[in-house]
Amino acid sequence: MRIGIRNSNMRVYFPMIVGLLLAGCRSQIKPTIAITQVPTATIGGPSQMEPIAGRVANAKAGDQVVLYARSGVWWLQPLTDQPYTKVQADSSWKNLTHLGSEYAALLVEPGYKPASKAITLPTEGNGVLAIAVMKGNATAADAPPGIQFSGYNWIVQTGMSDHGGQPYAYDAANAWTDNKGYLHLRMDYRNGRWACSEVSLQKSLGYGTYKFVVQDAAHLRPSAVLGMFTWDDAHSTNFRNEVDIELSKWGKADNPNAQFVVQPFYGPDNLVRFSAPAGVEIYVFQWEPGKASFSAFGGEMAGQAKPIYEHIFQPGVPAPANEKVHMDLYDFHHSEALSGQPEEAIIESFSFVPMPKSN
Repeated sequence: MRIGIRNSNMRVYFPMIVGLLLAGCRSQIKPTIAITQVPTATIGGPSQMEPIAGRVANAKAGDQVVLYARSGVWWLQPLTDQPYTKVQADSSWKNLTHLGSEYAALLVEPGYKPASKAITLPTEGNGVLAIAVMKGNATAADAPPGIQFSGYNWIVQTGMSDHGGQPYAYDAANAWTDNKGYLHLRMDYRNGRWACSEVSLQKSLGYGTYKFVVQDAAHLRPSAVLGMFTWDDAHSTNFRNEVDIELSKWGKADNPNAQFVVQPFYGPDNLVRFSAPAGVEIYVFQWEPGKASFSAFGGEMAGQAKPIYEHIFQPGVPAPANEKVHMDLYDFHHSEALSGQPEEAIIESFSFVPMPKSN
């Protein structure tokens, strides 16, 4: 009888024991992550973004992916204020990244706080569950489209870029010149996202006087941003020798519609706002060592231009290096995405006079 009871108990508990052992084995299976879509390999920079994608295995609910791109050091992707990539129900993940020579994907536990940049990648442990690193795709990219405007050669932005502080799609068809030689920048809403426009010079100009003649930017809706600025793709800081003329109300109808900026914009006395009237406007900044003098005028013809606003920046003015002039039109933080209405800005001319060399 005792033997029968013992055997009966064994029959009852044996499946439970096996189940517990199997569950324990499963709990010890190491999570993994893989990159299945690898972006192009370049020297890096903020001017373009590409998709990156992959899969995870044995992840738990709440685990996320952290992405890095290597350009000198490892930079958090796609943006420092958007550091996490969600793992989908089918264990896949996908996001955008700035370009670099190598790409890394980290599977991390909830609550993990990634560094915005790092000389070396973190190792497994302390919230990092798995790491995948791949060299960029060496396939040569097509040469970017170009455009002639005001006697200069300009590169037309394509693909994805975050010059507006959020990832935006840029379409070469949204930048063109008309029979007067005026530059048109357009943005429109397609397939659930904005297609914006941007052009940039192929060479650095350095110290001197930069002049932009713009047709009536006062008509732009509050969320539209027309930027005319310098930008250094190769600079190691976040603000890249950036000096800005920006025409926008930043999504608020009662805001002034223009501003002059020396980045970083949040620095003391680095930004001034003013209201620009309707009609043709002339925007000028004179860049010299330790000083940037901005002016805005209404009226295009010589002798008829009326001063609108002037300001001189002195502390924190960058020195030129490899920066190029850019002009772009985009929708601030996608705030008009629901309207779907296109927008257009026209720049009549751009000119540059180099700073005289001292004897």
